[in-house]
Amino acid sequence: MKYTNTYKKVELIISEDLLKRLSSYGIEQFSNEFGGFLMGYYSNNFKTLTITDTVLPKVYQGTPYLFQRSIKGIGGTFEVYYKKQPNQYYIGEWHTHPNGSTAYSHTDKQAMVNITQCATVNITNPILLIISINASEINGFQFYLYDNNELFPFVEST
Repeated sequence: MKYTNTYKKVELIISEDLLKRLSSYGIEQFSNEFGGFLMGYYSNNFKTLTITDTVLPKVYQGTPYLFQRSIKGIGGTFEVYYKKQPNQYYIGEWHTHPNGSTAYSHTDKQAMVNITQCATVNITNPILLIISINASEINGFQFYLYDNNELFPFVEST
């Protein structure tokens, strides 16, 4: 599956299987929000981003209208991941909106701001994926690219 961000002219690639897996994690936690870390890599010219996997948080809080994940206990998981996949790295976040829209909230946008301001994270344009789910299936999803205090949507490539 391919999507394009016209603001930065970046193409995003994700497999349908991975998107289904992310959705199934969220459905398992329904009616609370759930999410995790997105892993992937950019092409050499930074014009194509491939999302390859997720790392799930070990410590988190989910309510019907909020998902807060922690990095507690996750450092070792990332170290193992980077050793197995040295060309891949953390590229953003995903979470669900149970019975909700794929639009981002002020809290979602602030999370992206916090990522770019974190001293231990070297990422200036994190990706945000919001998946709308119900108790049994995905309703829809939207990818966003963060840049300069704004979130810019991706559209399906034709």
